[in-house]
Amino acid sequence: MAAGTAETPPRLSDQLESGWRFLDEVEASTEPSSGAAALQDKVRRGLDLLQQAARGVAQLDLFSQNEDLEEIASADLKYLLLPALLGALTLKQVNLSKRLEHVQSARAYFMDFLKLCKNYKIGKFHLPPTPESANENEPTGSTSGAGPPGRQSSLMAMASNRQAKIERYKQKKELENRLASMKAFVESGQAEEEQIREFYLLQIQKWIATSLEEIESIDQEMVILRGRNALKQASAPPQTSQQPRPAMKPFILTRDTIQAKVLGAGYPSLATMTVNDWYEQHWKQGICHDKGTPQTTAADLADEELQKEKLEKKVEEDDEETLRKARGWDEWKDTHPRGYGNRQNMG
Repeated sequence: MAAGTAETPPRLSDQLESGWRFLDEVEASTEPSSGAAALQDKVRRGLDLLQQAARGVAQLDLFSQNEDLEEIASADLKYLLLPALLGALTLKQVNLSKRLEHVQSARAYFMDFLKLCKNYKIGKFHLPPTPESANENEPTGSTSGAGPPGRQSSLMAMASNRQAKIERYKQKKELENRLASMKAFVESGQAEEEQIREFYLLQIQKWIATSLEEIESIDQEMVILRGRNALKQASAPPQTSQQPRPAMKPFILTRDTIQAKVLGAGYPSLATMTVNDWYEQHWKQGICHDKGTPQTTAADLADEELQKEKLEKKVEEDDEETLRKARGWDEWKDTHPRGYGNRQNMG
């Protein structure tokens, strides 16, 4: 186990230092993070390295809630910074559609770092409340008495919070100045263990102040992001159900049904033969010509010609019967107008 522990720290140390270096390069860059693909590539590479280092630290169980700060080796103190560095790099990601997810993840990293520092009693600070409990702990008129006392306590809390921010800012600047003077000496490898220990403890205290500031900003941004998402959902058109519409059953109007039965518009019975079959049958019987007209045989023509000749002969010979019928027909037409007796189309 000791041999494995001796081999692992260099790899973890390289991962931590490389990821930390990517964070410093991103923060020192003057290019806009939203428009620089190379900058976002550094963010992704830095996150990957720091996450690998964090997994290695968890596997080795370097930190425990049952130990004190003095029990941590000076060379291992820097691994306490991993959650804070991960939170800072997570905030550097640029993706508007996932911004809320990124700030929530960064807040969780910063909170893990602060809880770890609180467990080892590094620095004096109060853990930030969750956004839900922060709203519940705000002084209101019902908990603070009448209107003026409640307002007065709220103003006092705001003034106290502002003063704490000023003190924290001053301490952070002082820590940054001390770290700047020690950084080159520690990185050169000439520093003693006590100097290395002091350097990383100062780094931890600096990142405590940074984490508190970032969490406060994140909580304010989360309110804005959630409100924006709520507006988008409210303005979005309602989603229609994707269930298939049931098929419409066929229906028949009663009037059309009765009309079809009476007038035959619906053809209630099937035809016994087609038009071509009917024509073929009549053609075989000699009733129709090829063009569908009735056929007239030679006998029919001779008979018709004979009847005409007989009629003409009777008229020429003044046949009494024929003349009588002709006169009667003329008299009947004189007394009966055309169409007489046809009552079919009258009202």
